[in-house]
Amino acid sequence: MKNDVTDEQLIANYDTGNEEAFALLIQRYLKPVFNFAYRLSSDTHDAEDIAQESFLKAWRKLKQYKRDKNFKPWLFSIVHNTAMDLLRKKKDFVFSDFPAQSGSALGGENDENFFIESLTDPDPLPDEILAKTENKKLVEKLFTHLAPIYKEVLQLRYNNDLTFEEIGEVLGKPLHTVKSQHRRALIQLKEMLKKDL
Repeated sequence: MKNDVTDEQLIANYDTGNEEAFALLIQRYLKPVFNFAYRLSSDTHDAEDIAQESFLKAWRKLKQYKRDKNFKPWLFSIVHNTAMDLLRKKKDFVFSDFPAQSGSALGGENDENFFIESLTDPDPLPDEILAKTENKKLVEKLFTHLAPIYKEVLQLRYNNDLTFEEIGEVLGKPLHTVKSQHRRALIQLKEMLKKDL
């Protein structure tokens, strides 16, 4: 099956008995799902568990997926909820850092698709700060110090190319809240970068 087949076509093919179609969906989203799970958990093993459990849940709930909606945000909402469930169970995790909501060889922390590579902002960072962000290790370090709610929004926006509306669907938040958190995340990142200059 070709790579230009849409998610919706793959799901329709799966519904008609083509087992390979769901495997292709998994292959298509394996790396982005793992990366998102890793950014939420900061642990490779937890990210693998979250990714595996998320795909299993997606497969089980595929009949509930509304065909008029975009598949990607639906899948990422499952990943988000799965991660929140796992992180709630961890005793060393401060869940108050996250919004209250219920709802391997997959890649990893050294992948080249970090959000800052395609960061855009109507109010651009000063040139000297942008130059500083070319140091990937610095950006990775700063990213770990962002509040978890900001990490999520930036990850979904810049790593997974979701619109603000789709991010709202994934996180179960209104559009204005997502935009506000995005803005605050960029401000927080700018402040951290300035301190490090």
